[in-house]
Amino acid sequence: MKTFALALGLSLPAGAAVANYVPVMEEETFLSLVEGKELRHRFYGITLEVLDTGEVKGSAIGWGIEGTWSWQEGYFCRELYWGGDLIPYNCQLVEINNDLIRFTVDQGAGRSAAFRLQ
Repeated sequence: MKTFALALGLSLPAGAAVANYVPVMEEETFLSLVEGKELRHRFYGITLEVLDTGEVKGSAIGWGIEGTWSWQEGYFCRELYWGGDLIPYNCQLVEINNDLIRFTVDQGAGRSAAFRLQ
């Protein structure tokens, strides 16, 4: 069950494939988007909080998620644990479209997942 793809971990299909996303290149902009909000992916039951302290916490299908993140050269870089299993370090392209925030693994070269900001 824990082998399904996790956006801030592995990757998921994008939630809004046709939408017009704009890249988020600055850490301050990213923080202003996620501050005080949950990132939710309804289909996979993922709920995440990305904190300005460099922490990530949340859950997915009943398993806890925790980890750390930093902003490096325009990318969101994170290492997570999901239910105790390591999801390896990866730097991701972040894009925004209204209340959807999309993460694309491997600095934008891999798979994407979109989360609703709530």
